[in-house]
Amino acid sequence: MNLLYIFCFLILLFTGHSLSYPLCTNSSISIFSFVSLCVLFCSSVDESMCFDGKNAIFGTAIAPQPIKGLCLEKVGHGSYINMIPDPNVSNRVFVSNQEGKIWLVTMPEAESTEILKMDESKPFLDLTNQVLLDPESGLMGIACHPNFGRNGRFFVSFVCDKLRHEGCQGRCSCNTDVNCNPSKILPENGIEPCRYHYVVAEYTANGTASERYLEKSANAVEVRRIFTMGLQYTGAHAGQILFGPADGHLYLITGDGSQGLHSANLAQNKRSLLGKILRIDIDNMLGLYGNYSIPNDNPYTSDNELAPEVWALGFKNPWRCSFDSKRPSYFMCGDAGQDGYEEVDIVTKGGNYGWPIYEGPYVLHPPNTSSSSATSTFIFPVSGYNHSAVDNNSGSASIIGGYFYRSMTDPCLYGRYLFSDVYQIAIWAATEVPTNSGNFTAESIPFSCASDSPIKCSPKAGSDLPDLGYIYSLAEDNLKDVYILTSTGVYRVTNPSRCSYQRGAIFSSAPASIKAAPILSFLSFSFFFLTLICAVKS
Repeated sequence: MNLLYIFCFLILLFTGHSLSYPLCTNSSISIFSFVSLCVLFCSSVDESMCFDGKNAIFGTAIAPQPIKGLCLEKVGHGSYINMIPDPNVSNRVFVSNQEGKIWLVTMPEAESTEILKMDESKPFLDLTNQVLLDPESGLMGIACHPNFGRNGRFFVSFVCDKLRHEGCQGRCSCNTDVNCNPSKILPENGIEPCRYHYVVAEYTANGTASERYLEKSANAVEVRRIFTMGLQYTGAHAGQILFGPADGHLYLITGDGSQGLHSANLAQNKRSLLGKILRIDIDNMLGLYGNYSIPNDNPYTSDNELAPEVWALGFKNPWRCSFDSKRPSYFMCGDAGQDGYEEVDIVTKGGNYGWPIYEGPYVLHPPNTSSSSATSTFIFPVSGYNHSAVDNNSGSASIIGGYFYRSMTDPCLYGRYLFSDVYQIAIWAATEVPTNSGNFTAESIPFSCASDSPIKCSPKAGSDLPDLGYIYSLAEDNLKDVYILTSTGVYRVTNPSRCSYQRGAIFSSAPASIKAAPILSFLSFSFFFLTLICAVKS
């Protein structure tokens, strides 16, 4: 490391003489260009970063070494099911609970003593009188329109009960179009088929502030009902919504509503909207399908058997999907299994992911159907885990889909896909080698809580691990820091040194990182020396 700084100093000395007066007369540009160049050459190695004492090698197929551990800091007490960044303010996020309340809060700075604070009596939006709350229902997803700062459009997905909530109505997902007869479906615990509905509705920020993104609340009266669908059963709803970063369209995630292994095979039924990733255009509302239109590049244009909304099919109960912020074409979903396997999929246009013919990579007994989809080419998961690999005492496993880690808070994690299980059994990091190959290797990584966490982490009974309770979701803020939303609070991935983890990985595709103190010292010396050169020459 010291040799590199000496090398930079020699470049500086040579450059100062060779540039002569132009360096001094146009110093604002020359100095900036020089320092930028020198930083590029001199900052790629740092003993405290995770380079294993070697130079970082970028864009290669070198596999990173195992991660020593995931360090967490607890920044909030609340139990939330969703968190999305406010697209207009870097340190603000929306959080929501399953009951139906959404808050707009300021996120504390990393490694500070501050915590996530809110006035729970003043939510951004309160839909508790419209939302059905039970273990597999509630407020399922939230999303800001890509132009939220200008138009204030805000979208929410939830489950309602038509016997309790006014306006909770729509076509049953079991209908003649999908060769399903709702009269043949038995009530479940007294609940008739399609009494519950999956809803996506649009709301707007109140219009009193000069800019919409400055609003602190939204109007609880719907602007419009975008989508509604009656559900056969009470569970496996999925329900997340998110906008595609490249296309601006709204993606709706639906479960197959199954109770047991099969549910009329609707995940493979191309006309059904259950067990699917749907993609709709909410900026051009033609009124043919609902308050949305169909993007003209949806896969139905090349497969007229597909319902127009369908983007991908063959899912059981996808719980949390995300787009990679560096590669929007990487659309990752964690799909819950039945009894054997939990999977992570790269979702592609028109892809069929096999359920219920396959559970992950394993063949199940195909359903009784003559559908041509039974002989389709299925896309298999890129990662996941067997139920036998987890603690059987914790109950059935259920995957929580995650994010590609793109923050430099923990540079050892950069570019790896983080996901977990609802039961806090493990947190996994899946590494793709080589980059863009689709070849992932997942490793279970230990995790602990920083001793100086803003909120002290309670230990799990009989374990050194922090007690996260149940993990509901992973989340990402505007700075690309990753959070774990749990029944015991909000946790943020933080600097591993705070948990005394030894860093020991080699970057394969991450950008160079700069340790603050040495490089600041170097820059200060550089500017001093350049100033001296200019003074002598003048």
